[in-house]
Amino acid sequence: MFAYILPAADLVFVMVLALVLYLPRHHRKDLVSAYIAVNVGVLAVSMALSEASVNAGLGLGLFGVLAIIRLRSEELQQHEVAYYFSALSLGVIGGLGAELGWWSVALMAAVVSAIGIVDAPGVLRRHRSGQVVLDQAIADEAILTARLEQLLKGRVLEVRTVRLDLVNDTTIVDVRYRLENETPHGS
Repeated sequence: MFAYILPAADLVFVMVLALVLYLPRHHRKDLVSAYIAVNVGVLAVSMALSEASVNAGLGLGLFGVLAIIRLRSEELQQHEVAYYFSALSLGVIGGLGAELGWWSVALMAAVVSAIGIVDAPGVLRRHRSGQVVLDQAIADEAILTARLEQLLKGRVLEVRTVRLDLVNDTTIVDVRYRLENETPHGS
C-alpha cells in the first residue's frame, strides 16, 4: 500500500517545498525546476534500488556523487543547498520508506516543516553575513570590528580576516553581524 502512497506524498511535499516555500521567498525559477527534477530523479532511483538486488547504499552513494558534482557547478547560497538536500531526502524517503509506513509521511512532513520554519522571512531576519573589502589595511581586530559596525550599522558577531594587503592598503573579511535597526522590507 505504501509503495503507492509514498511517491504521491513525495510529489506533494516537493511541490510544497519548491513552489510554496522556496519560490515566493527566493524568486529563483531555475532552482525550483532543479529541486523538483532532483527529487523525482532520486525518487525514481530509490524506488528502482528498493526492488533491485544491488546494494542500495552503493546506488545512493553513486547518486550522491552526481548530486555533489551538480552542487559544485554553480556557487549556491547555503539556504539553496538546504533546499537541495531537503528535495533529495524527500526522494529517498519516498522511494525507500515503504517499510516505515506512516512514519515515512511524518518524516517528509518534518523535513518540509523544518525548512519552512527556519527559512521563514521573520526568523533571523536581522542576521547577515558577507564578505567586505575595506579600503584600509586593519590588522587590529578591535579596530576592524568597530569599523565594520560603523559601516554595516549593526553589531558584529564574528569576523574573519581573509586577506590583509599592506601594499594595496586593503582588508578583505568575512563578517557575521546583526542589524541594529529593522530594515523596511525585513530582508
